[in-house]
This record gives sequence, C-alpha cells and structure tokens, in this order.
Amino acid sequence: MAMEKELKTMKNMERAAVILVILVVATLTYTQVMVNKVAAMASSGEFAQQAGSAGNEAASSQTSVIPTGMPRLYGEELGVSYDDISPYDQRKADEAIKRLAYLDNYIELAPEELERYIKIGMQISCEYCCGAEAIIFRNGQAACGCAHSYAMRGVAKFLLREHPNDFTDDEILEELGKWKTLFFPGQMQGKAAALEQNGIEFNYINLASNKYRGIEQGLSAGGGMVGGC
Repeated sequence: MAMEKELKTMKNMERAAVILVILVVATLTYTQVMVNKVAAMASSGEFAQQAGSAGNEAASSQTSVIPTGMPRLYGEELGVSYDDISPYDQRKADEAIKRLAYLDNYIELAPEELERYIKIGMQISCEYCCGAEAIIFRNGQAACGCAHSYAMRGVAKFLLREHPNDFTDDEILEELGKWKTLFFPGQMQGKAAALEQNGIEFNYINLASNKYRGIEQGLSAGGGMVGGC
C-alpha cells in the first residue's frame, strides 16, 4: 500500500516536471521571437520612426506658449525675468508686476515717444481682467487700472525711453504680449489652440494683441490669472 502511494507521488512529480519544462520552452521561444522582431524593426528603421512619431505627438500636445528666460536688453536692466511670473509663486509674481508697474507712473514720455506709445498701446488690452478696449485711451491716458495693465504700460514706456532704436513698435507690442501671456496663462493657452485650429500663425502679437481678440470664445479654456488685478 505504501509502495503504491509512493509510485503515484512519483508519477505526479514527473507530470509536474514535464509541464514545467513545456512552460520554460514556450517562454524562451516567445522571448526569442520578440527579440528577433525588435531587431528586425531596428535594422529597418521602423522602430525609430514609431518612437519619433510618438515623441512628436507627445511634444505637440504639451507645447506651452509661456515665455521663459530673461527679456532681451531690459531684463537685466530692470532685474526682471519672464520666470518671475508664475502661478506657483504669487508673491514673487506680484513683486515683478509692481516693479514694471512703477515705470508707468515714473516715466513721462516726450511727444515723439507718446506718438509711438499710443500706436502700440491701442493694439492690446487686458480683457480678461478689466474688459477695456485697450490699456490706454486714444490720448495716451491709462484706460484700465489693473496691475497687469500698469505693468504692460510700464514696459512700453521704458523701452520707448531707453531703447527707442533697439525695438520696433511691433517688437515692443510683442514684449507686452509676452507679459500678458504670463499674466493669463490659461486663457492664452486656449487662445493659442483657437489660432491653430483656424490656421493662424503663432506669434505673440497674434496671440495677445487685439488682432484676434475673442477668437477663443466658445472653446474650453483655462481661467484665472497670475498676480493681482
């Protein structure tokens, strides 16, 4: 009786060993097949193409319109960086905005500077905050009392006073657009998507000036703002 039981146990162990060998062989075979497939894709360049395509799609879906780094020329002069304006550090953002806003009250423009200032200022607004037609009236006076508008006007005045030949009117408007994008990142990201959907070239004038104001209406876009209004 004991002998019969022992023989039965041995047969069960043999079956288990056979099954284990079959599983190992199957696993090794599958692994080898996959290795050969990957090697074939790599040699034909297919693997690289697929990886590149996936990477481009990921990059496209995460493209940000937020400017970074130090503004040309005036960044070091004023001690400001685009990186100062961040929703993750409101205190630092407010300090940078106040530094730029101070220039609006401090700088008195000469007649020739004022002419350029009006041309530039009438092309951009702070519509997500105060809703004015532009940051200035047609006589050059402030049209919006929010901190963001003060900051944009301050940048314009400083560049016209200190760098009249280093920046064209469009380049100054583009700088204002960059700061506006930092002040309203969610809205600007949504507007950038609307521009792309309509086949409109991306630049900070198209994005932030009044040229395509309201184009993002009806689309899902972020809200909020960085810095006090």
